[in-house]
Amino acid sequence: MNTTLPVAENGPLPTGLPHVAVILLWYPLFTQPFIFREVETLRRCLPLAVYSLYDHNHRCCSGEMRDAAAATHTLGLRALPKLVRELAVQLCTHPRRLARLFRQALFHRWTSWETLGENCWAFFAGLYLARRFREDGIDMIYAPWPRGTATAARVAAQLAGIPYVVAVRGDNLDPADPDLADKLRDALFVRVNNAADKERAEAFAGGVARGKTDLVYNCLTLTGEATCPARLQMPVRLLALGRFDVTKGFDVLLRACDILAQRQQQFTLTLAGGGGHVFGLGKEEKRLQTLRSQLGLENRVQFPGLVSHNELPRLLMAHDIFVAPCVIHASGRRDGIPNTVIEALSCGMPVVSTNIHALPEVVRNGETGLTVPPNDPEALADAIQWCMEHPDEARQLGRQGQELVKGMFDPETNSRALAELFAAHHARRKAECAA
Repeated sequence: MNTTLPVAENGPLPTGLPHVAVILLWYPLFTQPFIFREVETLRRCLPLAVYSLYDHNHRCCSGEMRDAAAATHTLGLRALPKLVRELAVQLCTHPRRLARLFRQALFHRWTSWETLGENCWAFFAGLYLARRFREDGIDMIYAPWPRGTATAARVAAQLAGIPYVVAVRGDNLDPADPDLADKLRDALFVRVNNAADKERAEAFAGGVARGKTDLVYNCLTLTGEATCPARLQMPVRLLALGRFDVTKGFDVLLRACDILAQRQQQFTLTLAGGGGHVFGLGKEEKRLQTLRSQLGLENRVQFPGLVSHNELPRLLMAHDIFVAPCVIHASGRRDGIPNTVIEALSCGMPVVSTNIHALPEVVRNGETGLTVPPNDPEALADAIQWCMEHPDEARQLGRQGQELVKGMFDPETNSRALAELFAAHHARRKAECAA
């Protein structure tokens, strides 16, 4: 199934390649720069169109992201009359098929009203997109997330008679949505972005995705070549970054900072991110701020809020050590390889992280960073303090981490690998249909 694709810099793409529709909830979205980089690089390998189920959301997007938004086919509430019209058509012409698809997509024991609502909207969007895909000459559908986007992809694929591909990431597999096994079973192939998730995906639900799960790492999102100076002069500037979610372990980091303060270490921490209510994550931000006050760290720990992708390089360059204290929540939720860790490593920052799940694939203890067990504030404090006391060795770890991720997450290499998977599966399916 090896298919080598040329990359079109400015000229037209070769003929015979599959036309791929990418379905997302929003595009672009500032919390998903890896999706943005992948999609925009894929455009140079394949004829590709992006369809977003919701309306525009440009909050904190970079200028590059905003420029790309104009090419997105956006639904949102403005598309509601089209969705209702398509529903009426299906109800009048194929009522039994519609009922079967409805039961298949929505008759499950959902874990939240939010998830049910997302999948309901995606179901009706999928009815409309099936007709749109036929009109637009789409050959394959790609859902980079297995929830609502995959629901829309699966419905549209069945109605339009074309295959779909789905990606699973991090906490999608545990706790899993009740329809995930069906989506993986029906997909042409399943994409994962780290080796740990490949193993989990192939073992999921008795192995419904075994033999058709492909690993392609994400793409680097920062395009600059600057290297963090990591001066590690007192007070050492620590940085942690991400949405304030229970999988991030930021409470553990605050307790590690309390230990460092008791040891009379000189440091500051910038805990950037947030978005509890924006991302449907509840009151995690308020809990962290309360914990900071309880520990008496107000003069050491700053909460600057959400950071746009334009501001991220400056933020990374202004700090000395990046800390990723990720944990596996009691529910089973976990991150894969947080994009912020990849971004920090790509700048040559010394990184301290936990050793859970896929993180050791990039933060290799004593080679590209330091890793500690999760939920262990003292071990986390020890690792941070080691970097503070061994600046030359810490900077060397950062340089080695930079070298690793520049190759592992190269946008051209990884996007081409994904494009070649699409092209190879498309060619094989055409040959099977012809036979």
